[in-house]
Amino acid sequence: MTSVCLFADLTRGAMTEFQEKLRQQHEESMHRELEALLSTANKVEAEISRKDFDGFKKIFHRFLQVKGPSVDWPKINRPPEESIQPYEKIRAKGLPDNITACLNKLAVVKLNGGLGTSMGCKGPKSLISVRNENTFLDLTVQQIEHLNKTFSADVPLVLMNSFNTDEETKKILQKYKHHRVNIHTFNQSRYPRINKESLLPIASNMGMSGENAEAWYPPGHGDIYASFYNSGLLDKLIAEGKEYIFVSNIDNLGATVDLFILQHLMSQPADRRCEFIMEVTDKTRADVKGGTLIQYEDHLRLLEIAQVPKAHVDEFKSVTKFKIFNTNNLWISLPAIKRLHEKNAMDLEIIVNPKTLDGGLNVIQLETAVGAAIKSFDNALGVNVPRSRFLPVKTSSDLLLVMSNLYSLDAGSLTMSKKREFPTTPHVKLGSSFTKVQEFLARFENIPDMLELDHLTVSGDVTFGKNVSLKGTVIIIANHGDRIDIPAGAMLENKIVSGNLRILDH
Repeated sequence: MTSVCLFADLTRGAMTEFQEKLRQQHEESMHRELEALLSTANKVEAEISRKDFDGFKKIFHRFLQVKGPSVDWPKINRPPEESIQPYEKIRAKGLPDNITACLNKLAVVKLNGGLGTSMGCKGPKSLISVRNENTFLDLTVQQIEHLNKTFSADVPLVLMNSFNTDEETKKILQKYKHHRVNIHTFNQSRYPRINKESLLPIASNMGMSGENAEAWYPPGHGDIYASFYNSGLLDKLIAEGKEYIFVSNIDNLGATVDLFILQHLMSQPADRRCEFIMEVTDKTRADVKGGTLIQYEDHLRLLEIAQVPKAHVDEFKSVTKFKIFNTNNLWISLPAIKRLHEKNAMDLEIIVNPKTLDGGLNVIQLETAVGAAIKSFDNALGVNVPRSRFLPVKTSSDLLLVMSNLYSLDAGSLTMSKKREFPTTPHVKLGSSFTKVQEFLARFENIPDMLELDHLTVSGDVTFGKNVSLKGTVIIIANHGDRIDIPAGAMLENKIVSGNLRILDH
C-alpha cells in the first residue's frame, strides 16, 4: 500500500516537474519570438511595443500558471448588505455644497477601442450616428461640455483608443476644438494573437497589414490601468489635481456623470476613502450573461461567466441567486491606480478568448476586464443604480429604441420620455435583415411611435412606412420569399402579422 502511494507521489512529482519544464520552454520561446518581432520595428515603434510586450509577458506567464476555473465555487458568497448600497441612499445625502470643486477633481474616461463591425459599419463604433445625426462621440462631448458650462468646471474627456480606432478618432477630434471640453487620448496596448497549438505569436513582423492584419488584438478593457499609466496621462491628471476617473463604455448612452455618486466619493473621511465604485443594476432575463459581484475570501470581487465552472453556469445565470450585474460604469481613484500599478498588485483574472481566423487558424487572445480590479482597491463599493444608467447600443434592436420617441435628448443625455407610462424599456428583437445599420435605416421611412410598446419581434423581409404606431405586443414575421410592407399610418396593437403584404407604387 505504501509503495503504491509512494509511486503515485513520485509520478505526480515527475508530472509537476515535466509541466514546469514545459511552462519554462513555452515562456522562453515566447520571449525569443517577441524579441525577434521587436527587431523588425523602427526605434519609436519598438519603444512603445516593448512596453506593450512587457504587459503581455506578465499575462502570458500567469496564463501558463493557471489551470481550470479561477474560482472555487463553494467559497462564493453573497456580498454583505453594506458593500452594495442602493442608489436612493446615496442620492438622499444630497449634492455637494460646491459642485464645481468636486467636478474639478474628476476626469471622464470613455472606452473607445471597439469597431462598428458587429453593426455592419466600418471604423470606430463611436462614430456611428445614433440620434439626430449625433454619434456616440458627439453625445459624449455635448454631455461634458454642458456640465462644464453649467458649473463653470473643467472636466476633461479622456478616450482610450485602440490601434483599430486611434487614427480615425483623432481626425474627428478636430471638430470639437471650440467646445468647452479638453480632450485627451491614449492608446490601449497591442498584443499578439497566439497560435492555439504552439502558443507562439502568429505575427511574422510588427506590421499590421497584409499577412499580419489579423495578428494583433487590443487586450480587453482591463488593460486601461497599464496603458493609462504608460501613456503618462495618469501622472499628468494627478498633477492637475484630478482625484477620480469615471470610466464607462462609449456605447452606453446611460453612463453620464452622476453628481450624487461623485459627492459620495468626495465626502468620505480621508482614512476610509472609497477607491472604487462599481455601478450595478438589477438583472433581467436579458442580462443573464453579465458579470456579477460576489464576496470571495473577504473581498468584493467581479465574477464573469467565463470564470464559472461548466457545472454551475445555470446557477450563475439565475436571477434569484445573483440578482445584479455590472454595468461597467466605474468610479476609480487615480492615486490608487498609480499605487497598485507601481506595486504590480493588480491581479486581474485572465479571460481566454478563442478565435478562428478567416483562414481557419485557431488562435487565442488573453484579455482582462477593467472591473476585475475591484478586489485590489480599498473600501470598494457596489452601488445599485436605476436601469436608466445602463443603455448600451450593441445591436440594431438597441438602436431602434434610442432613435425612437421613447427617449428625449437634452444636452447629449437621453432620458425616458415622460409620456411613457411604464419606466421599463420594451423588449425588441429585430431579425437578421436589420443587422447592418444601413439596411436597418432603409427599412424604416421614419422611426415608429413606440411609446406604448411592450414587445416587438420582426423577422424576415419587412419594411415600415411613415408614422407607424406600435403598441402592446407586436410580432411581424415574413416567411422566406415573402415580404411585408407595413403601410404608412398603420397602428398595430397586440397584433401578429404574417404571410405576404406588398404595397407597390403605381
